[in-house]
Amino acid sequence: MSDKGPVLLEGTCWVSYNLRFNLRTPKAGCATTTLIGKMQVTPSLRGKKSLLRLLVVYPWTQRFFDNFGNLSSSSAIMGNPKVKAHGKKVLTSFGDAIKNMDNLKGAFAKLSELHCDKLHVDPENFKLLGNVLLIVLATHFGKEFTPEVQAAWQKLVSGVAIALAHKYH
Repeated sequence: MSDKGPVLLEGTCWVSYNLRFNLRTPKAGCATTTLIGKMQVTPSLRGKKSLLRLLVVYPWTQRFFDNFGNLSSSSAIMGNPKVKAHGKKVLTSFGDAIKNMDNLKGAFAKLSELHCDKLHVDPENFKLLGNVLLIVLATHFGKEFTPEVQAAWQKLVSGVAIALAHKYH
């Protein structure tokens, strides 16, 4: 593999290989992009489930969503249209991360600035959301979510969390 430019793996999946942020083995890389494609079919559902888990398991994160209305219970959160819409945005951003693995900090610069300067989100919450997303993916995809795919996704969500925290001082 090269550390420059895209590499075609298994004839179908374009991925970038970066020595500093080694996200992929050929098998895991292709599987990761395959799962991203499957997730994009219903990003609002997976995103909503991820955000629901974040808000229920880590209730202190609800303070960052005070304009979302009723978040008093898991059923209220699950039925909240703002949670669903934001969950879709969050999951779509992970799809964007796949496309911009060589420059995650650049790709997430505006979101980092927004979450840091305007929303004042604790950057630790990015890691929590990434871990919750892994649980949702593992639950949904079952056997397809192999240890190799999990390892690739773990590196991806860690990279996104680092990129989102980049503007913090």
